[in-house]
Amino acid sequence: MECEIPLINSNPEEMREIFNTVKTIAIIGLSPNETKDSHKVAKYLQNAGYKIVPVYPKEESILGEKVYRSLAEIPFEIDMVDIFRKPAAFDAIADACIERGDVKVFWGQLGLVNNEAAEKAKKAGMKVVQNFCSKVEHQKLFG
Repeated sequence: MECEIPLINSNPEEMREIFNTVKTIAIIGLSPNETKDSHKVAKYLQNAGYKIVPVYPKEESILGEKVYRSLAEIPFEIDMVDIFRKPAAFDAIADACIERGDVKVFWGQLGLVNNEAAEKAKKAGMKVVQNFCSKVEHQKLFG
């Protein structure tokens, strides 16, 4: 598979604004395995004061939070989705975000880019970040 160069992306100032305004972050693909990056990032964000919402096909609870099988199942407002899935899944995730109508930030983790899905999310009014780790960027901005 060929890697895409992100054509739609946020800058550090916009990322600072994102972290200052979001409160609830759905982590798509949050693994219960403590050695996985998704788990480490979610735990960091949780410790930084964000409410994390695991979206994963198995488990009942991860990091003390109820696990949902999909974005559509989450019965409360989501500010940001942080995606740990292959870029091919981004289109369906963007559609689910648009359908919810409350997601403000569409964040694809380090190494993950899907410009078509990013364009769809941006046109729907979301801020888009691709190919950046939310944990690393938060640490850079807020130490």
